[in-house]
Formats: sequence, structure tokens, C-alpha cells
Amino acid sequence: MSGFEEEYERQVEEARARATARGRGDVLDYIHLKTANDRLRARAVAWLLDTFTALAGELNRAGAGLALVRTEAHRFRVGHSTMVGARLALSRGLRSLTVEAGWPRAPRDGIVRGGGLASARVAHFGNPKAGEELLLLPSNEEPRWFVVEESGARAELAEERLRRHVVRLLD
Repeated sequence: MSGFEEEYERQVEEARARATARGRGDVLDYIHLKTANDRLRARAVAWLLDTFTALAGELNRAGAGLALVRTEAHRFRVGHSTMVGARLALSRGLRSLTVEAGWPRAPRDGIVRGGGLASARVAHFGNPKAGEELLLLPSNEEPRWFVVEESGARAELAEERLRRHVVRLLD
């Protein structure tokens, strides 16, 4: 667990203790829901970045020569909100692909628009039209990532779409 995550957990525990001491069951219910949602978000963000990492590894075993750098506690803007999560950069020479994924952690960070639990962005350096915005939406089972099209339509994210982003670095 990173220092950021440890501090975040400490603050949640302090809030839980204050709510318990004051008999605030409503606040305890909110903290419980937020904690459960944060676990779902963290798993979904990990899946997204781990999938990109695995795809890059697969291509590297075939000789692609991709370099990977992962940054935790990364902050990035989506609209007027700040997402906090992780960043993965894949590069080959001057070409690079950046994946950012996270969610607002504090009220001052804003919200995830569109009823989402988390947001992500896939960006190709020097080719902004090749990038995509992703939205993690709740479902009956595990939440799922969706690509937010320019028209506002949403298409469920498939691993093959992620593969195309990584392969684009080799073109």
C-alpha cells in the first residue's frame, strides 16, 4: 500500500471513529458504502492497468521493446473534477501511450460524471484523436468499464480494444 493509500485509510478510520462516538449511524452507513465502492473501484483500476501491462509484456516477449513506468497516487483532471489513482506509461522511442485511472477521493475533488464509479483516459502522445475516455459503471455483478464515444454513447470495453492501443505503439 502506498503512503497516499495509508493516509487515506487512516482518515477513513478517523471518520468512522468520530461517527461511532457521536452515534451517527447514517454516517457509518455512508462510510461503509464508500469503502465497499472504493474496493470495487480499486479492483477495476488494477484490472485495467494490469491488462495493459500484460499486453505490453506479451508484445515484449515477441521483441517489441516497450518500456513501462507505473505511478501510484497520480492525480489527473476529468472535466472540472480531479481523479486520484494510478498512471501507466508505455513507450517505445518517441512514441508513448499513457493510461490514467482513478476516482475522486475527497469532496473537493469533485465527482465522476455520468453515474460512474471511476474514470480513465487512454492517450497516445502526438495523436490525441487515438485516445479514449473510459467510465466505470456499476452493474449487478462487478462494475464494468465503458468507452465514452464522442457522441456520448457508451460501448462496453473489450480487451481487444486495449490490445489495439498497445499495438498502435508499434506501427
